[in-house]
Amino acid sequence: MVSGYRSIGDTEKAVQAKLGDTPVRHAQMAAVAGIYRAAAAVRQHFENSVLRTVDLTWTSFVVLWVVWIWGQMETRRVAEEAGISKGTLTGVAHTLQGRGLLERSAHPKDGRLALLALTPEGETLMTRLFPQFHAEESFVTHALAEDEVLNLAALLRRIVDQVETHGADRRAELLGGQDPRPRRSGRRPKGS
Repeated sequence: MVSGYRSIGDTEKAVQAKLGDTPVRHAQMAAVAGIYRAAAAVRQHFENSVLRTVDLTWTSFVVLWVVWIWGQMETRRVAEEAGISKGTLTGVAHTLQGRGLLERSAHPKDGRLALLALTPEGETLMTRLFPQFHAEESFVTHALAEDEVLNLAALLRRIVDQVETHGADRRAELLGGQDPRPRRSGRRPKGS
């Protein structure tokens, strides 16, 4: 989609040259590309700075954050709040359990469900880490005035709301009412 070492302007020119007369809503394409590129840049900055100091990935931090803020939760709810699949959560939770930061227990009323909670070590880590994490949130938004930060947050919330409110209907329309096929890793099936 967009390359990490080319400027946004260079990318926009290359897209225009490639697409030529293909009808494209360039402002919308630039907005979505900007969201993607900003998210990737921010995530990489955090993983290579404050999260690196405690050997956490962005996803593992988000899982810890969700459980830190909301307390003990069912695994499926943690996955939903973190914006990851249940399968991804299983691997992340296993790693965090191995590090003594997260504990998994059976649901008291339904043995098919599992609960996640921070350990005392996880609580201590998040209490110590959050001020450093927040300092980097301030760093990445430093070039914006306070009203611009608030406006950006409001605009991004509207995009999330659009996808959450109307995305399922749009996907059904695009897929002719069919359920989406399961995601693949990108590898060829065995035996191919």
